[in-house]
Amino acid sequence: MTLDRLRPLVDRTLAPFVAGFDRLGLSPDGVSVLAFLVAVAAGGCFALASTAPAWYVAGAVLVGVNGTLDVVDGALARRQGVEGDAGDLFDHVLDRYADVAVVAGLAAGTEAYALGFAAVTGVLLTSYLGTQVEAVGLDREYGGLLGRADRLVLVAVVTTLAAALDAAGVEATLLDYEPVGWLLAVLAVVGHLTALQRFWGARRDLT
Repeated sequence: MTLDRLRPLVDRTLAPFVAGFDRLGLSPDGVSVLAFLVAVAAGGCFALASTAPAWYVAGAVLVGVNGTLDVVDGALARRQGVEGDAGDLFDHVLDRYADVAVVAGLAAGTEAYALGFAAVTGVLLTSYLGTQVEAVGLDREYGGLLGRADRLVLVAVVTTLAAALDAAGVEATLLDYEPVGWLLAVLAVVGHLTALQRFWGARRDLT
């Protein structure tokens, strides 16, 4: 079970924020764009983390904001009665670019580009399989080992931990990889496993 399954609960929790955005006159697409820009800023912070680990904390906060806005845009669309396929497509495209920005920033900050490539392909394939199962007539798939909400929480926790360890002067290297390197490895391995899990689950439902 992934955190994506908790979306109904999160929607209720964020209802005051949704109402606030509505009063400000923001559109769901506008919130989606804002979420994307926040993700790009998070990626930029992660890329700068080699110069000062405090950038990891800034990036972690921005990742949390991105995740929150990613829920708010859909809830705002429902509140304004404008939800539809066009908005859903726009949101998903920006989410994928946001994912790339965050993972690319993590890879740049650690100079672990091979791991970054493996991680971003795992992330993208996980999301692709989630919507592809819907394209073949099944319900959209949010399950698996690591959904988007899980990834965002994991990124925020690990990068904050990396900054805390550095501030404490603790050397946290295991097999030549620091925490963020291991984070990329987990995103790569578990991302691809999640994609395959979604594929086999959908295949089973179709046969």
